[in-house]
Amino acid sequence: MKSIIIVLLLVIFVGGCSSPESYDIIIKNGQIVDGSGEASFVGDIGINADTIAAIGTLQYAKGKIEIDASGLVVAPGFINMLSWAVESLIEDGKSQSDIRQGVTLEVFGEGWSWGPLTPISKKELKKLFGIIIYDIEWTTLGEYLDFLVEKGVSCNVASFVGATHLGASMPPWVQEGGYDKWVE
Repeated sequence: MKSIIIVLLLVIFVGGCSSPESYDIIIKNGQIVDGSGEASFVGDIGINADTIAAIGTLQYAKGKIEIDASGLVVAPGFINMLSWAVESLIEDGKSQSDIRQGVTLEVFGEGWSWGPLTPISKKELKKLFGIIIYDIEWTTLGEYLDFLVEKGVSCNVASFVGATHLGASMPPWVQEGGYDKWVE
């Protein structure tokens, strides 16, 4: 009987000695704002590769990299829905002014957009250049976004085709009120 109790205690002891969870990165003790609308809370985030694997209390977990976020807010990336970084990202794709504020998505296209462009609109656009000078290597909006990605940008980018851009791209007979006559 004594040997059965010893074996049983040994099984319980060995079974309880599992290794702690491990992650590539653990962000510890941060004030977590998760975007759900719920109140923020102090906790930890475990990340594996490019995936958030755990959120909560990970006091026994180990990370290859551990970041102490005590006194700091940890939040998902913010979206700049009215971004005018269309040229500044061409000059400096690091987007430091927005990235340092937590912006991870720049959405362009309020008013003007960088496509579609005709040879004439490319020429006119070059006249508007300020201190940032660049070659306009694209014609479509998709080509502009591909141009940014290939150049290398630290944020995600998206764009609408701007309403002002579309209005300015209409043929003169539409802009001059000739549309109603054309429809007749």
